Amino acid sequence: MQPGDLLDLDITAVAHGGVFVARHEGRVVFVPDAIPGERVRVRLTDTRKTSFWRGDVVEVLDASPHRRPHIWAAADVTVPPEDRPGGADLGHIELGHQRELKTAVVRDALQRFARADLPVTMEPPLGDDSDDGAGWRTRVSLHVDADGRVGPFAARSHRVIEVEDLPLATAAIAAAASRARTAAPGRLDLVQPGDGRVRVIPRPEKPSSRRSVIDPAARETVVEVAGGREFRVDAGGFWQVHRLAATTLHQAVADAVTDAVDPDAWHLDLYGGVGLLAAAVARAGGPQTRVTSVESDPRATEHAGENLSEWIGARAETGRVDRWLGGLEGAAGAAQRERLQRGVVVLDPPRAGAGREVVERLAALQPERIVYVACDPVALARDLGTFADLGYTTPSVRAFDLFPNSHHVEAVAVLTR
Repeated sequence: MQPGDLLDLDITAVAHGGVFVARHEGRVVFVPDAIPGERVRVRLTDTRKTSFWRGDVVEVLDASPHRRPHIWAAADVTVPPEDRPGGADLGHIELGHQRELKTAVVRDALQRFARADLPVTMEPPLGDDSDDGAGWRTRVSLHVDADGRVGPFAARSHRVIEVEDLPLATAAIAAAASRARTAAPGRLDLVQPGDGRVRVIPRPEKPSSRRSVIDPAARETVVEVAGGREFRVDAGGFWQVHRLAATTLHQAVADAVTDAVDPDAWHLDLYGGVGLLAAAVARAGGPQTRVTSVESDPRATEHAGENLSEWIGARAETGRVDRWLGGLEGAAGAAQRERLQRGVVVLDPPRAGAGREVVERLAALQPERIVYVACDPVALARDLGTFADLGYTTPSVRAFDLFPNSHHVEAVAVLTR
């Protein structure tokens, strides 16, 4: 069969990445915009591989009872697939069932890549009572094409789609986006920090290199609040996008270390950003707690130093985590190693995960407890599998639905020797 051909398929499962699984004559077909249990009409888009094909749903023949009108009308299955914006790939599913499907994805990843059948819980953001998962994004990136069109990319595409609304964004972000009609080709970031005022940060492309130019507005220091504390961060720097996510993760880490922080031990916060999770460790140990936050972005490190300044033993260092751990492994004396062994390590790596090298170097330090915060279940599972080979285990995984109506999920695993 060729791209463009139509098939009527039964959807049997959810897969990682916001797609669903069907089969045709034994071959897997991945499609978005479906729900397990449905029968859908699919237009094939990619038939190059022998192991699987890809397609788009063009009609729902037998709908799931969990299907609802899409939270974002522009992305509904009634819209031609090439015109559906990305970013809300589970928006056609009732919120409760979304969370059931995400739990299944996390559990499947742990079974496949960590070789572990672990209990997984799925929790909403702390303090969230929403029944539709809308209005939570305090940070949105729009794209600007050569013709001046401003909007999100079409799903699985780099073509800009102009839309009338942004239902996942806060009301202030959505209003600011509706006024953003002209800009140089590139990207337009909209940021609503703790003071409620939206910052619009242009990130135009250099035509020669296709690389973004940093606008001075991105360097403005803003204040965010999490766990009842203020954190300084660049307007264009990294901060959790859900209005309740930072507090949720701060509390999850606090829960994980509440009985484990010896102030005289040496604790680490790896991929530490502006110190959000290091603060949770330091608060558990008291004013003398020795904790070192390691982050590759020097601006974030600078803010982390300020955000952690009330703790006498807190430090923020700039460095790549793999290299920093390698240096520590060679330089740490017997007393430092003993403190590290009694310490807690928190790591919140990027989407690709920590990777084998970091996991091996970390395990070699033999910390008493490791709290792994993950934004990708497959990367988490791979790293947990490596940790298991090195003597660290976790009894369960807490997952958090910090990206409602999308396939993304955050998870926290506590590992002990």
